[in-house]
Amino acid sequence: MKTALFLLFIVAMPAMVYGQERDLGNWIIFFGDKKIKQNWNWHHEIQYRSYNAISDLEQLLLRSGIGYDLSNNNNVLFGYAYIHSQNYISGDDNKQKTNEHRLYQQFITRQQFGRVYMQHRYRFEQRFIETNFKLRFRYFLSINIPLNHPTMLDRTVYLSSYNEIFLNTEDTIFDRNRLYGGIGYRLNGQMRFEAGYMNQFLTDGGRDQINLIAFINF
Repeated sequence: MKTALFLLFIVAMPAMVYGQERDLGNWIIFFGDKKIKQNWNWHHEIQYRSYNAISDLEQLLLRSGIGYDLSNNNNVLFGYAYIHSQNYISGDDNKQKTNEHRLYQQFITRQQFGRVYMQHRYRFEQRFIETNFKLRFRYFLSINIPLNHPTMLDRTVYLSSYNEIFLNTEDTIFDRNRLYGGIGYRLNGQMRFEAGYMNQFLTDGGRDQINLIAFINF
């Protein structure tokens, strides 16, 4: 338990560094993974991001990719994402709409220390935003800790936390940082659900988000 608390403290450290003004929004997220054959899998996700409860669209993200399991705990994946954004113009009620096409490559590795489940994700993105082209690196660290069972069995309630940092390759290196904490329920080996709260720290401010997430394996 001391190890678990220490790891959660490490993940939460960025919250002590930033202090920007934030607004509250809502993200509804679906993650799906399907085994194709042997070590191959298909990943897909839908994220509906809103400035309020649901009606004021901020961003719609559609992402997919083909992955290959190097081992039980290591996976490489190559994918594509489409992102439609509607961002408010500063000091105005009007929005600027943009479309982005994104190629990405990632490596995921998983570890377990007693009750603590950890995942590291390293992602490299090639972003085609209207007429602009950008490159970005992302590092994601997540921690899940079961509460009512010693391991992640069926019908397990668990704590969930992650931190993800985004780094550009030019101009301003720091892009953003996302810090999340929530509670989840693992129904079985195919389905689990989470509800949580995320702080997103940007170079010129920040936003808070309510996250509702479904994970489906089939």
